[in-house]
Amino acid sequence: MNYRIEHDTMGEIAVPEERKWGAQTQRSKENFRIGGQRQPKEIITAFAYLKEACALANAEVGKLTQEQVRAISAVCTEIRAGKWDDEFPLVVWQTGSGTQTNMNVNEVIAHLAGERGVKLHPNDHVNASQSSNDTFPSALHIAAALSVVNEVLPAAERLEASFAALEEKYPHLIRIGRTHLQDATPLRFAQEVSGWRELVAAPCRMLRTALEELKCLAIGGTAVGTGLNAPEGYDEMVCGHLRALTGVDFRPDRNKFHALTSKDALVFAHGALKALAANLMKIANDIRFEASGPRCGMGELYIPENEPGSSIMPGKVNPTQCEAVTMVAVQVMGNDAAIGFAASQGNFQLNVFLPVSAYNFQLSCRLLADAMESFRTNCVEGIVPNEEKMAENLSNSLMLVTCLTPKIGYEAAAKCAKKALQDGTTLKEAVLSLGLLTAEEFDETVRPEKMV
Repeated sequence: MNYRIEHDTMGEIAVPEERKWGAQTQRSKENFRIGGQRQPKEIITAFAYLKEACALANAEVGKLTQEQVRAISAVCTEIRAGKWDDEFPLVVWQTGSGTQTNMNVNEVIAHLAGERGVKLHPNDHVNASQSSNDTFPSALHIAAALSVVNEVLPAAERLEASFAALEEKYPHLIRIGRTHLQDATPLRFAQEVSGWRELVAAPCRMLRTALEELKCLAIGGTAVGTGLNAPEGYDEMVCGHLRALTGVDFRPDRNKFHALTSKDALVFAHGALKALAANLMKIANDIRFEASGPRCGMGELYIPENEPGSSIMPGKVNPTQCEAVTMVAVQVMGNDAAIGFAASQGNFQLNVFLPVSAYNFQLSCRLLADAMESFRTNCVEGIVPNEEKMAENLSNSLMLVTCLTPKIGYEAAAKCAKKALQDGTTLKEAVLSLGLLTAEEFDETVRPEKMV
């Protein structure tokens, strides 16, 4: 392998000839051989938006020429398109401020601009009016907001629409309800599905609320929040360019001392992601239990049979999409704990748990978006109720006795239910044997369609 010599304030270092990064990136690559988990691509994309917006703002105040800005903008566009993904090799487990990733981006932009004939210094030009301490927190919020807006919410809205379609398809189908894992009073199948639909919709409303805080950026705070070396109004200028580039209403955090040290907005937003994960866990569990069987389980739903379920039991098919969703939910809940712990460590003027926060937030967004899409296309859209089994369970349920309570009283109704269970008879037979109602009175009163 051929090398070239790069230098920084610590001296010279050899960098592979074909690579576009510089000395600080190389030092980080050599000093942090930990884990292998690279900075999320979403963070690099966010930096590419931020660096272009910063360059445009610097041009407004005369810090950069139009030629320099054009070069930075061109490179940032290519970075966002994924052309230079291999030039961002740094792992999550590095400096907690993300300084080395900020410099990785600065060095790659400067190097590629140089190949276009525009000489840039990674610190003096690409990082002008900035610090890693305000750029990484800003990139963190930009990436989080874009992932929520472009990935999580659209996937959730599609899943919500699929449940709405299932709800509308079976408006009159009645099934037995269950509470405490025991038989309860009836409800319409569509009513149950409406609950699943809202279990997706409600956390999305929470996410949209959380977005308002994620849109507040630390940019302009520079090293400790004072804005040293940043022109007056720089934060507003940068956010204006970001709005134009992304279509998202980013704005400066009013208090940069808060913005650099606190990750409360990320905790709040990830709390909504955790709420979504918890609800998806509930939905997936409901569906796989109601589809259990095919002969010895509840068997009230048919779900798509996508692949063989056992290496030893021929013909077995498992609810694999539901299982994938529940595993994603568990991971997101773990990510939430990591983000919460990280956010609690904003010592003095800077939180230095930024890369791990970014990694976990982006992992949650990616997993939830992918899982919802897979669950929707490979399971939810293929759900068919087993109407015969639902009717059988409905007619066999003792909790239909609830509608007799106004007529014969709670204690007499309980006596009927217990007698039917003990004798192995129907509820009607128990009521008639106790002489509490005539057959006509029972049939007129016990009408599931009136109970929903």
